[in-house]
Amino acid sequence: MTPATSLFAPVEADLQILAENLKQLVGNRHPILYAAAEHLFGAGGKRIRPAIVLLVSRATMQEKDITLRHRRLAEITEMIHTASLVHDDIVDESDMRRGVPTVHSLFGNRIAVLAGDFLFAQSSWYLANLNNLEVVKLLSEVIMDLASGEIQQGLNCFDTSISIEAYLQKSYYKAATLIANSSKAAGLLSEVSPETAEHLYGYGRHFGLAFQIVDDILDFTSSTDTLGKPALSDLKSGNLTAPVLFAMEEKSSLEVLIEREFVQEGDLEQAMALILESQGIQRARELAAEHANMAVEHLANLPPSESRQALMDMADYVLSRLY
Repeated sequence: MTPATSLFAPVEADLQILAENLKQLVGNRHPILYAAAEHLFGAGGKRIRPAIVLLVSRATMQEKDITLRHRRLAEITEMIHTASLVHDDIVDESDMRRGVPTVHSLFGNRIAVLAGDFLFAQSSWYLANLNNLEVVKLLSEVIMDLASGEIQQGLNCFDTSISIEAYLQKSYYKAATLIANSSKAAGLLSEVSPETAEHLYGYGRHFGLAFQIVDDILDFTSSTDTLGKPALSDLKSGNLTAPVLFAMEEKSSLEVLIEREFVQEGDLEQAMALILESQGIQRARELAAEHANMAVEHLANLPPSESRQALMDMADYVLSRLY
């Protein structure tokens, strides 16, 4: 499998600047928040979201260099993503993220909530300073969507009547809205046509959905070490993802186990066996591939460039994580 970072060659120097800037953006007025941010930004994340923003920026600014506003948008994107992870980890009671302890497990829930809030507030302030109302609207919508996705997931725990459409909507809110809207925002900062801006949104939307579906498959097929978080954590917590929803169409007894919330000994193991016996994982793979292919189709109207090629390769990379 190609590591994601090797696909970022056209923006490698840009990502180094981003890494240096992120800690400075948080500032050191608040020692604990600064320590939390330093821990987060040093946690070895793949930086996929800001890399996509920078690749879109370079793919749409071929005759000129990208601007400071493009760079700031990439930084804002990573801040919003990181803030959402801090809050997600509190809600999910996760002790590990990317193989390192989560903020709340190190600093306590109170500091973690405040650190997440602070990062959201900081990102909003820097966003307003871009002085582009359309971009402000797009990224503000992202922050609302992230909260909606968490609420929807919480309300639908162990709900076996949830449809694939509802699952994809929740996945869009949780994983795709940031990539879709920040890709479009990068295009707007490059002053692309409205049609191209919509294609950039489409790329981000389908890429984000493919990424989330693959993540949901890996919850069943990867070890805790590979995931950087406990395996089967979604299933245990009643978060029903694509492999489970497809498996339930074949295995009615799976529904019974989920509805009683795996209270009896061996329930979880039995559920896992039913999912592996079914076509659930294979059908989820096909769904991820469908979205990855749609993402690539949305890049057709961009002129050829190293950055456009990297964006296309990113879609292949998402699927390669399964093998």
